[in-house]
Amino acid sequence: MNVQQLRVFVEVCGGGTLQEAAAKLGLKQPTVSFHLRKLEEELGVKLFHKPARSLFPTENAADLLPYARRIVSLMEDVEAMMEERRDKGEGKLKLGASYTPATYFLPPYMAEFGRRHPRTRIQLTVKKAGSLLEMLRKYEIDAAVVSLPSDHLDGLVMEKLLEDELKLMFSPAHPLARREELTAAELQAQTFLLHEDGSTSRKLTDEWAAGIGLVWESFMELGAIETIKEAVKCNIGVGVLPKRSVLREAESGELVMRDLPRHANRRHICLVYRKEEQISRQVRAFIQYLLHERGAAAFAVPG
Repeated sequence: MNVQQLRVFVEVCGGGTLQEAAAKLGLKQPTVSFHLRKLEEELGVKLFHKPARSLFPTENAADLLPYARRIVSLMEDVEAMMEERRDKGEGKLKLGASYTPATYFLPPYMAEFGRRHPRTRIQLTVKKAGSLLEMLRKYEIDAAVVSLPSDHLDGLVMEKLLEDELKLMFSPAHPLARREELTAAELQAQTFLLHEDGSTSRKLTDEWAAGIGLVWESFMELGAIETIKEAVKCNIGVGVLPKRSVLREAESGELVMRDLPRHANRRHICLVYRKEEQISRQVRAFIQYLLHERGAAAFAVPG
């Protein structure tokens, strides 16, 4: 068993065809088939069902996949480190970010980090926080900047960077926009514009509503913060949005921001990375940079 076989295995398990996997790896299709066949022979188990020129991973493949991803990721780190020694470069940094940090927090820090480390190639994946944490555990990304509640994460280190509480947002034309403090009874009759299920904001919004006895009798689910903001501006309904995402509109008077009644904030923008003894140089540099720039408490990166 060698690393090239595992690279081919991981790529094919990604759901593409043999031809697509070969193209991504810069190989010919027969070479991909050869590596998979040799891997099965060396392990002594069947990794794929092969009906009508298709490939479907077996249970053996599903069990092998997380280990193969980790081995491939470690080898990429080794190769990047050796490339740095050879070319005085710094390799690739694979980051993930959920939607609010990716749009309203991370860009200036990415720009400054890129200026300080010009030979580090930054790759950013933007998804929901839960998906990114899974990618982190599978070694598909190196670190994530995500909005999370104050929960423990098994096998991961979570550093809070700043609070980003949820706020009620109104059009200036909405009757409740003139009220400084609101009650659950006043909000019950409103149409709410909410994030889709699965996001941290929606989870915490649902918990807040249940805690004050507010039932979603009239609501719309919208997939993007900018869509919710524009809908609120048109007075379609009341939005519940992260404070950081609406600061400009609140300052300009396009939207009116109010506190959620009886709400205790649990939402923070956090830096998350794997709890490991060894962390690659470029990942370590990014962690130290971001925590220092955000004024985090004394912190030692392992490795």
